Amino acid sequence: MLTSTLLLSKQLPTLQYSFTPERFDESWEAPLSTLLGLGRAAGADFIEFFLERVNYISCLAEEDAITSITPRLSTGAGVRVFRGKADCYVSTNDLSFSGLKAALEKGLSILGLQLPAPNAFIPEINLELLRDYASKRGKDSWLPLCTSMRDMGDVLLESTTQLQQKASHVQSRRATYFRDWQEVLVAASDGTFARDIRLTQSVALMLLCADGANRASLAERGGNTSDPNFLKAWDHKQAAEQIAESAGKMLYADYVESGTYPIIMANHFGGVIFHEACGHLLETTQIERKTTPFADKKGEKIAHEALTAWDEGRTENAFGTIDMDDEGMPVQRTLLIEKGVLKNFLADRTGSVRTGHPRTGSGRRQSFGYAAASRMRNTYIAPGEYSTDDLFASIDKGIYCKKMGGGSVGATGQFNFGVDEAYLIENGKITKPLKGAILIGEAKEIMNKISMCSQDLSLAPGFCGSVSGSIYTTVGQPHIKVDSITVGGR
Repeated sequence: MLTSTLLLSKQLPTLQYSFTPERFDESWEAPLSTLLGLGRAAGADFIEFFLERVNYISCLAEEDAITSITPRLSTGAGVRVFRGKADCYVSTNDLSFSGLKAALEKGLSILGLQLPAPNAFIPEINLELLRDYASKRGKDSWLPLCTSMRDMGDVLLESTTQLQQKASHVQSRRATYFRDWQEVLVAASDGTFARDIRLTQSVALMLLCADGANRASLAERGGNTSDPNFLKAWDHKQAAEQIAESAGKMLYADYVESGTYPIIMANHFGGVIFHEACGHLLETTQIERKTTPFADKKGEKIAHEALTAWDEGRTENAFGTIDMDDEGMPVQRTLLIEKGVLKNFLADRTGSVRTGHPRTGSGRRQSFGYAAASRMRNTYIAPGEYSTDDLFASIDKGIYCKKMGGGSVGATGQFNFGVDEAYLIENGKITKPLKGAILIGEAKEIMNKISMCSQDLSLAPGFCGSVSGSIYTTVGQPHIKVDSITVGGR
């Protein structure tokens, strides 16, 4: 152990640290503070270490058999080095002192820096007392309490059985589940020293029905953070019944006629369009790339006055909920749009340095293999003042988009999204089912056409891919009315 507060560079090879290999605790303070001091002595402006341990398992049931069980264990770390506005990131699977030092040295060299001379003093980096969100909330007990592999398989098989019993003309039925347990530790040269444990779980049912040329494919996903008993408490019978009912309606539905319509978009996963078409454009990574039309619009009106939107990480058990981000910043609520006016962007450390927007606790990454970037957490349109009846009553002829499907979004907000379950609206009433609808538009335009929001906010789990990998997010909204949008069909 280090016995003196003054450390020379030449002493580093002889240092011996005793830290806990199976847990990220206070014992990691001494080696990490030494490495952070070494980076500062080499001329770096800022250094951050991100340590991660993962215990993951997924299970797939197809028809009446478990066809895949995939476990994954991983441990590693990443070091990010800043010099002015330039930065680099190096990752390693070696969490020994020498392994972390080698990663740091590589990062320094990429930025044209080198380790100090042998007789140079290594400054002491005073880290804060460990902010241990895991211990504070009893998260260390979560992993042993999770559903066993046997019970996991039983629930999924019972789910596919329910699909067979409740649906007609079944072609295929699948159920999937995963559990992702992650322990993280962040230490940085600004004194940040924080630990957390995340537990993310998701289960999904997929049903394909076919009768001659008529086909219908529906899926439903549930997700949770923080509850080891999530899978046991999941109502698979109700989920199967809802999917089977929707598939039955869509199987013989008429194809929608192409045109421009007013639409009502359902709550829950309907929020995926705001996430994709607008949310990404409010991340500082988009400002850095000059790929957002909203870069210089803060304080200006970018949406209809009926629209207010939030991004936050606090909603209990929501898919994007975190106690701290992957840069160690405590979570917070960020008001994105208020009554149509752009209020804030989502910023990580790098985004803040390069754009000037304040950090929002939005630095997120898939794993230690990625540098953190500005990313969404739980992102949703806020409830409005109308009832759902008010929304439907305002439309003489339009389309109700009850369940959204997949789609794509261009770099600056152009989008197209399929609708898995849709219905014709006539004289304020839902009349017949429709299939084949594709919503086509551009973020700048659609945001100004969301003229009514109901009071029934609902959130849904999702997965978001971007520069820092795939992360867990929440999308959501109440029922909303879009005054007009192009709908592709037949």
